[in-house]
Amino acid sequence: MFKIGYRTVKTALGTTIAVMLAQFLQLDNYVSAGIITILCIKITKKKSLQSSWERFLACSIAILFSFVFFEGIMYHPIIIGAMLLVFIPTTVIVKASEGIVTSTVIIFHLYNSGGITWGVVANEFLLILIGIGIALIMNLYMPSMEHKLKNYQKEIEANFAAIFQEIEEYLLEDDRDWDGQEIIKTAELINEAKTMAFRDVENHFLRHENTYYHYFKMREKQFEIIERIIPLVTSIHTLVDQSRMVADFIHNLKMNIHPGNTAHKFLVELLDMKQTFQEMDLPKTREEFEVRAALLLFIKEMEEYLIIKSQFKGMDA
Repeated sequence: MFKIGYRTVKTALGTTIAVMLAQFLQLDNYVSAGIITILCIKITKKKSLQSSWERFLACSIAILFSFVFFEGIMYHPIIIGAMLLVFIPTTVIVKASEGIVTSTVIIFHLYNSGGITWGVVANEFLLILIGIGIALIMNLYMPSMEHKLKNYQKEIEANFAAIFQEIEEYLLEDDRDWDGQEIIKTAELINEAKTMAFRDVENHFLRHENTYYHYFKMREKQFEIIERIIPLVTSIHTLVDQSRMVADFIHNLKMNIHPGNTAHKFLVELLDMKQTFQEMDLPKTREEFEVRAALLLFIKEMEEYLIIKSQFKGMDA
């Protein structure tokens, strides 16, 4: 079973309306209005608006160049090539390169007309305005991404909790078998979530930031720390009292992974635990020394993990 997305539906409906309207107005080459509509419907409102502006600008330049080259020199295929040598760099300079294909169609219309009159120019501008206008109207509707973004948030938090569960058990057991699938999956989820959150920003003309985007960026930075501490934890093969203390801390942290901001509370706990470590007896063996050194490095990384969260303003759970 194939799936028809909302963008496909909008494209099909918009193209139909554009062609019908251009045909109703008895415009020459009326199907071109549908082509312009197809090209202007994008995945976000901002991209659609940008694309529409570039195509309108490029088409306007194309009409001007066509008049100068065709009427000023002659109607000949060689002139089309000569004009494109000037026209294409011009569109790039004015940052309207996305409109090159559309404007080339307009150029061929004007070439085929055999004579550029005000009526011909008006016909082309109406095709452009209908195609662009219908596309913009179609793109006024964009489905809400709130539900999908919320699901990404929950999945990422669940994976964080699963990873911390493994870390906790590594600290309490001499031997632990874990395939690390949560690490791979979390990296994929964060990338997908950031992309979707950025797209949501581009669907709002007056919004320049997205709380979810900042949230996923924050989780991405935390995840980089998690990736660093995994090898550190797996290198610990001896149980010491400090291991159990750190495991208890990770257990509590695991139970409080949410979009709200409680990082300050855990930073205080971490500081108290570091102080307790300093007051404990010195290690008696080299192996114990290495384990405690690794745990201190682990705590330092977790401190950075919590600082990153504390800088995030938080959001509703």
